[in-house]
Formats: sequence, structure tokens, C-alpha cells
Amino acid sequence: MPGRFLSLFKPIGRVLPEIKKPERKVSFNEKIFWTALVLVIFLVMTEIPLFGVSKAASDQFGSLRVIFASNRGTLMELGIGPIVTAGLILQLLAGSSIIQCDMSNSEDRGLFTSASKVFTILLTGIQSGAYILSGMYGTSLAGPTVLIIFLQLIITGVIVMLMDELVQKGWGLGSGISLFIMAGVAQNIVWSAFSPPNGLFVGSLSALLGHQQTLVQWAFGSASGVYPSLLGFFATIAVFLIVIYLQGIRIELPMSYAGYKGFRSRYPIKLLYVSNLPVIFASALFANVYFFSQLLWSQFGRPAPGTNLFFQFIGDYKQNVTSGSVTPVGGLAYYVTAPRNIQNVIAAPLQAAAYLAIIIVFCAVFSLIWLEVGGLGPSKVAQQLMDSGMQIPGYRRSGRPIEAILKRYIPVVTVLGGIIVGLVAGLSDFLGAFGSGTGILLSVGIIYQYYELLMRERAAEMFPAFRRILGE
Repeated sequence: MPGRFLSLFKPIGRVLPEIKKPERKVSFNEKIFWTALVLVIFLVMTEIPLFGVSKAASDQFGSLRVIFASNRGTLMELGIGPIVTAGLILQLLAGSSIIQCDMSNSEDRGLFTSASKVFTILLTGIQSGAYILSGMYGTSLAGPTVLIIFLQLIITGVIVMLMDELVQKGWGLGSGISLFIMAGVAQNIVWSAFSPPNGLFVGSLSALLGHQQTLVQWAFGSASGVYPSLLGFFATIAVFLIVIYLQGIRIELPMSYAGYKGFRSRYPIKLLYVSNLPVIFASALFANVYFFSQLLWSQFGRPAPGTNLFFQFIGDYKQNVTSGSVTPVGGLAYYVTAPRNIQNVIAAPLQAAAYLAIIIVFCAVFSLIWLEVGGLGPSKVAQQLMDSGMQIPGYRRSGRPIEAILKRYIPVVTVLGGIIVGLVAGLSDFLGAFGSGTGILLSVGIIYQYYELLMRERAAEMFPAFRRILGE
């Protein structure tokens, strides 16, 4: 039986928009088609401007947009932010047993999905309203224009949610969220490296060839962060290589099959055991701190820095009179915002040190939380290995010795992996890596997952007998 909280979503689930699971086997080529179609629709929406929004409106969340696959002033203004935040809230509630949910039960899974949709739509509405109230689109909008902007963001949020569901339910490959993040990061990297000199931004390589910047700006970037630097270009390549290397580090435990004597295997425990999920959750948390503290600051008359004790704690901001842009200068929002190049790190070493410490701690904590939420803890893994007929050579066939051995490795590897992920994400931002350190981490993990998925799909397509082994 589902818990009391999830039962509240049973009547709502009947009226929510839904993508049905395919009732037939979807071919590999058809999955490629649907995945490509969803990606094209996403990229088109990132270029369609919101009706009623001035193109001159300042972008106050530029550094956070890559992670949430959003684009200022377009239909993808909110990106996947509401979906990620809704998932984070529900996963934490389920993991801490505040709500009862058995993911092995089909009814609970269905209600959990309905709850995720409701939270996503609700958060889309809240964030849309907050963007409008904060004056991000201007302070003199007419009533009908406000309503049109709000409806555009709500409808787009529902479309993004359904596209993600379409891919996840078997019509496409992988996850829509992963696909959108990867596309957004790739778009940002290419734009930062090769955008034309007469555009809004100047790509690092275009600037080198066109001599559009001074030597210092070209090598290290401008203090404002407008000009991508050559250091950022090399940092991007280096981070990609480092993360690819980290993906391959693992501990392999020898295993044997109880039903087939002499048949041996290995169970891999990767260094990045919980993948890049901790850095997604940490980034989502930081983004919401930044967003809602700025919203409150704008609604309380935009007090000057250092004049209000409340904002000195949650986030003091300073507005540029010329451009209208807002930047954090104190409080929690300031310390969860990364300095985006070497010059800013040198100018604000305390902010850089605090940001690095905070992101490492939160990544480690979220890694441990995800062990239980994601069913990756030693006890769950030991039970799964037992159910699949595997055992550790030299030990009797029981879950206890397997669990005892897994407990030696999994918690340590999980915390270490979280610390490394946080460290790589923070240092990459300090060096001005294109697409942000978090974006690169996510992209490499997503590309690796898609590689494994494509190989498995291709093998199952060529050798149908593999489908029984893969559990399809």
C-alpha cells in the first residue's frame, strides 16, 4: 500500500498529461529518431524568444544556466530547473523516510511519478512568477503581457517534462534531462570557443585569430568574465581528460556464480560510485539559494550592501547602474557563487576558498544520502548479488559476508568520489572552463552512459538472445 502522502496524488494522476509506455518493441533506429526529434525541439525552443520580453533585459543567472539547460529570454528560460528541483525534494523526502515509498512496487512508482509531475508544474509556476516579480523582464510590464509571459513559461515547462518522459519511457534512449544538459554544455563550449568577434560574446579562438583583445584578456579573460580566455579553453580540454580518466578508476571484487562452478566474474565499484548526481543536487541547491535570495532582495526595496542584517546573512547584492545587472557581494548567496576566472579568484580569495569548501562538503553529503535513496548501499547491493546467484569465492553463499566486504569499500569510495567531484567542479570554475566544471562533469558522465546504452541496444538488436540476459 502506498504511503498517506503519495495517496494524495492518486486522483490528480488521472488528469495529468502522460506519455504511455510503448506496447510493442521499439526498434533501435526508431529510438534514435525519437531521441533526435526531442533534441531538435529542445534546441529550437532555446532560440525562440519569449513574447513580451525585451531583448535588452539583463541576465542575472548566466553562470547557472548551463547546468539547467536554460537560455535567457527564450522559451527555455527555466530549462530543466523545475524538474531537477522537484526530483531533489522528493528524493530527499523518500530517502529520509519522511514519505513512505517502495520503488519496487508498481503502484508506488506510478504515484511517485505523479507527485514528481505535480511538483514540477508547481515549481514551474513559482519560478515563473518569481522571475516576473523580481523585475527580470522589466518593472513596467502591462497586465496582459505578464499573463502571456507566465503562460508561455508554464506551457514550455509541461512540454519539457513530457519530452523527458517520452525518452525515459522507452521511446528514446537514456534520459531527456541528460540529453538537454549535454546539448546545453556542448552549445556553450562551442560558442565560447568559436563565436564571431562581432557577436555578444567573443570566442577565445576567434579572438586569437582576430586580435580583438589585449594579451592579458586573451590569455586569462577579462575581470568581468565577458571574454572567454585561452586558459579556459585549455582548462576545458584538461578537465574532459581528467574526468574521462576518473570514470575508468574502479575496484573489482572477484565473484563466482553459485549455479555454474568454475564460472567467475568481477563486480566493479567505480570511484565515481554515485556518478555525478551529488554535483547536480549541490548545484540545484546553490541555484535556488541564489535565486530566492535575490528575489527577496528585489522585493524588499533592493537595500544597499551592509545595511540589512537579514540580507547580510542570506545574500547581499549590488546593482550595476549602467547595465542593470545584479551581483552578490555578501552573505550565503555570495559564497555559493564561484569566481569564474583566475583574476576573480585572486581578487576574492575568501569567496573562492569558501565556495570550494562548501561544494566539496555538500557533494560528499549528497553522495552518502544517495546511497540509500538510490538503492546503492551495501545491504541492497549484497541482496541484488545474492538474487542473481553470485557469491564471493572462499565464502559460504550468504548475504552477510558479501555485505561485510562491500561495507569496506562502498562508503569510503562514495565519500571520496563526492569529494573529488566537488573539487574538480570548483577548480574548473576557477580556471574559467567553458560550460562550467559541473557542466563538463555531467557531460562526460552522460556521454559515457550513452556509449554504454548504445552498445547494449546495438548488441540486443543484433543478437536478440541478449535481451533475456539484459532483462529486457
